[in-house]
Amino acid sequence: MWSKVDTYTKKHNLLNTNDLYLVALSGGADSVALLLWMQEAGYRIHAAHCNFHLRGEESDRDEAFCQALCERLDIPLHLAHFDTHEYAALHQVSIEMAARELRYRWFGQLCRDVKAAAVCVAHHRDDSVETVLMNLLRGTGLRGLTGILPRSELEDYGGEGGKLMVLRPLLGVSRAEVEEFLAKRNQNYVTDSTNLEADVLRNRLRLQVLPLLAELNPAVKENIIRTTENLSAAQALLDSVTERYKDSSELILNTLDEGVSREYIVFEWLKHYGFNGSQAHQILDAATGRVFSSSTGFDVLKDRYRLLVEPTGEPMKPVKVPEEGTYVLDEHTKISVRRVPAYVSKSSETATIDAQKVKFPLVVRRVENGDWMIPFGMKGRKLLSDLMTDRKMNVFGKRRQLVVVDAQGVIVWVAGLRTDQRVAVSEATREVVEVTLCAF
Repeated sequence: MWSKVDTYTKKHNLLNTNDLYLVALSGGADSVALLLWMQEAGYRIHAAHCNFHLRGEESDRDEAFCQALCERLDIPLHLAHFDTHEYAALHQVSIEMAARELRYRWFGQLCRDVKAAAVCVAHHRDDSVETVLMNLLRGTGLRGLTGILPRSELEDYGGEGGKLMVLRPLLGVSRAEVEEFLAKRNQNYVTDSTNLEADVLRNRLRLQVLPLLAELNPAVKENIIRTTENLSAAQALLDSVTERYKDSSELILNTLDEGVSREYIVFEWLKHYGFNGSQAHQILDAATGRVFSSSTGFDVLKDRYRLLVEPTGEPMKPVKVPEEGTYVLDEHTKISVRRVPAYVSKSSETATIDAQKVKFPLVVRRVENGDWMIPFGMKGRKLLSDLMTDRKMNVFGKRRQLVVVDAQGVIVWVAGLRTDQRVAVSEATREVVEVTLCAF
């Protein structure tokens, strides 16, 4: 096992002898083997054990075993206790997801505190095979068939919103090789009794399905791993194409790379903003003007032959402007109001309104259904929805559009577009109210 793990870590450039690493230590065979291998290979390590209090006395037994092992090996051990059931109920997630979130948040904070480069976890080759089969049964895309990656970076798990690097040095070896490694060193370990129960999908695959597949082909695990390596190469090629679109807030559908499926590029782009595969198909088939929302706080708009994305954002509260001055509308925008000698602004960011015709207080708000005005230069009223459509504004632009309303209920200015004829500057105007929108 030693040479295989060493070859694998060098191939994927996982470890550096100058860095400190956390080892996620459960007390099971895999994590114990990882701990021993990293120490024997000369890496600087700390161990980290989580007690989730899910298996009664077994949980306490595992903790005591890890304490004794690390004391014997003279390896610093960090312990954490979690009320996993309470966390799951509070956040309305499964016990499995609760345990994952708790341990990786703690690992991230711990890496930051002790200045560790990453946390090393003990997934091995058999775990990757089981993951591929699970994803296949549930329905998956290409990425789901590439197995467990040698390294991954978790967003928002690194403490203070940072990233956590997770490394998997044992992915090149099997469970049998792990057990053989431990047997040669007369090293014992603890066994999680729930892993022996065929009542969850992963356990049933491990205990029932894979043995049956091995009867058909003894090399089934090796063949699956070889397939994941081939698919990983294909995935890397696709990623090189989709990477150029990832951080864009706009996707022009008819200019996408012809060498890759349009649907695939759209799916990968949307996934970056929290949309799933079924939503991607709905968005592509949607009529222009449809807006879809993700669970992570983004909206995507189908606008003719393009897709636009922006944060959902909170509805803007109307801002009252009782007199001259500068007022903050949101974290990006402010409005300046002052009285100046008469002139006509030619800037789209500034409106000049006859001071004798406008009544304070003013209110700045978003456009609402039914809003209308008499645009400057016209005699009849016009719905603002029609005015914005004439300007070919999309849904995002329309919902962000600001108006300034005076005490008479007159929309004196549709910001950046038009002022109202009823408050327009004329030859008789001596003083104007100058209203300017500007960014911070």
